[in-house]
Amino acid sequence: MKKRFAMKNLDCANCAAKMEAAIGKIDGVQSVSVNFLTQKLTLEAPEDRFDEILELAAAACKKVDADCQVVR
Repeated sequence: MKKRFAMKNLDCANCAAKMEAAIGKIDGVQSVSVNFLTQKLTLEAPEDRFDEILELAAAACKKVDADCQVVR
C-alpha cells in the first residue's frame, strides 16, 4: 500500500534527507520519499502494518525536527 501525506513545518532539504534515511530503516518499509519542495511524505508499506509503520515514521520525523508533523 502506498500513500502520500502532507508535512507541516519541514524546515530544510537536509532534514528531509535525514528523515527519509531514518524511515527507510524501519522494518517493513518498502519505499519512502520525503520531498522538501512539495512538503510531502510518500510511504509504501504492507497494508496490514501500515498504521503501525506510519506511527514509527512520524516519530522518526519528530526525532530529526521536533516541529515537523505528518498530516493525516
